[in-house]
Amino acid sequence: MSETEEPARPARRWEMTVPEAREIQQALRGRLITEPPAGFAPRFVAGADVSMERFVHYGYAAIVVIDLQTMETVDEAAAAMELRFPYVPGYLSFREIPPLQACWDALRVRPDLVVFDGHGYAHPRRFGLACHGGVAWDVPSIGCAKNPFIGTHEPLGDERGDTQPIVHEGEVVGRVVRTRARTKPLYVSAGHRMDLPTAVEMVLRLSPRYRQPETTRRAHERVNEMRRADRPTT
Repeated sequence: MSETEEPARPARRWEMTVPEAREIQQALRGRLITEPPAGFAPRFVAGADVSMERFVHYGYAAIVVIDLQTMETVDEAAAAMELRFPYVPGYLSFREIPPLQACWDALRVRPDLVVFDGHGYAHPRRFGLACHGGVAWDVPSIGCAKNPFIGTHEPLGDERGDTQPIVHEGEVVGRVVRTRARTKPLYVSAGHRMDLPTAVEMVLRLSPRYRQPETTRRAHERVNEMRRADRPTT
């Protein structure tokens, strides 16, 4: 396991106004690639998760890498740091990428795919956290969120593997996916170097037992360990 407490890049890069962040989103959106690499067959898949409170400027992040063939954890990194960007819906990547960048820089095993606990293309400007992170690291990425953000969908079947398209302003931006029978679904969208069918396929493959993909579940566990360790004792 590798850990770091400080970002590899200056935090001041993330001190900006919302209009400035919007300009960055629009510029990076032009670099988004909407299909996976030729012959895409990932071996190492990472889950990226960040835990923070809405109005608290401190966050905990973790990236956990698993071997898709064995489902064993092969590497992980964690970071805790002050957040420089305010909580603004639609711009959460500007809060979450800095601590995740510290984790990314500390990894010894570079993943072939990153699954973010958040949205990708299913975003008002079609550039959510998974798109931002994927472009920043030039890695195939998927957004897999627990709750919807934009768009609507038809009623979803109760069985594992049932899906429905998420439609926003006349465009399919993602799919709602049932990863476990009769449990709440997940909201899946493509990030960078990814298409929607492949994203759904990978999320189902990574979720053999639980609602969330193993990558997300393990990253979330690591983040919670950090939060518990940081609580003051009485």
